[in-house]
Amino acid sequence: MSHIAKIELEVTDLDSLSKACQQIGLNLVRGKTSFKWYNGNGNCDHAIEIPGASYEIGLVLKEDKYELQTDFWDKGIESAIGKNGGFLKQRYAVERTRSEALKKGYRVIEKQTDNGIRLHVRM
Repeated sequence: MSHIAKIELEVTDLDSLSKACQQIGLNLVRGKTSFKWYNGNGNCDHAIEIPGASYEIGLVLKEDKYELQTDFWDKGIESAIGKNGGFLKQRYAVERTRSEALKKGYRVIEKQTDNGIRLHVRM
């Protein structure tokens, strides 16, 4: 049965999320106030478009953080963002960490491993 599910990721930085989306081939559309799912359109503050998928991910602002909502009935969503959003979560964490490290004057080196992404943060 189709329904809207929450992706367990609290987003506080739209710039980092936008970069994360770009890295995995998605498009964050700022200011888009509805997202597609099985029963039509859901309300949101921003949306993530997924090439090849019929549905989208909606970002809903709740107490200074964005909650991500989608309908996983469209298998293109899971293919793009990973099981339970794993690819998107990891990519957002990388971009968020990179952003904070660079603000503090650190260098960031990213390395892809068999298990995911490893970041080296250095002076």
